[in-house]
Amino acid sequence: MLDIDGLTVRYGSISAVRGVSLSVSGGEVVGLIGPNGAGKTTLLNTVAGLLHPASGHVRLDGTDITGYAPDRLLRLGVALVPEHRRLFTDLTVVENLRVGAATLPGRERSVMLDEIADLFEVLRQKWTTPAGYLSGGEAQQLAIARALMSRPRLLMMDEPSLGLAPVLVDVVFELIDQLRAQGRTLLVVEQNAARMLEVSDRAYVLRSGEMVASGSGAELARRSDLFETFVGSVVGDTEDAGP
Repeated sequence: MLDIDGLTVRYGSISAVRGVSLSVSGGEVVGLIGPNGAGKTTLLNTVAGLLHPASGHVRLDGTDITGYAPDRLLRLGVALVPEHRRLFTDLTVVENLRVGAATLPGRERSVMLDEIADLFEVLRQKWTTPAGYLSGGEAQQLAIARALMSRPRLLMMDEPSLGLAPVLVDVVFELIDQLRAQGRTLLVVEQNAARMLEVSDRAYVLRSGEMVASGSGAELARRSDLFETFVGSVVGDTEDAGP
């Protein structure tokens, strides 16, 4: 479904991503791990159209989508759950969800709200609560649910467990498992490398903007050298932070 070929992204004279290639097939959960500053967020933002590459190509089902605007990509089925959630904190839970469905025909929005209510019981209970009053775990679920409202074919998540207490980290990874069981396609950047490899069909390791390893989640989990040399700490902040 997704094919990234030789992607280079620069901030001024600094190359944050250099010649990176990876692929994601339909129905796969693919993890993207590595130390802070490796270029993981830059890569997702480039696929989502928020950044423009200096060179290389991004293809969706064989069509070159390099440099497409974010709204165009969303209509093609590419959705991003950004780092730090980026919710509209003054809007209610259901209003945030409706924003996520802005590209859908009106009749489909109600259907999607019903589906989200079934998948996220905690959100249904807080339908009219402003997003700014949610706990960190609730806010993260809302960010994921908002992205799902667009019916994405490819869902990308950037650090979905960052800043959450351990029990809420479990909730996030259980949700990823649920989405995989539904046949959804996910590309996930995650600082908790050990947990990410547990739920990944395949994974890639970035270091200093370059791809240094790839393989199945099980294969990479057995390579202790990756954690010591390339990944670094795999345990994030354990506070249940607000949005």
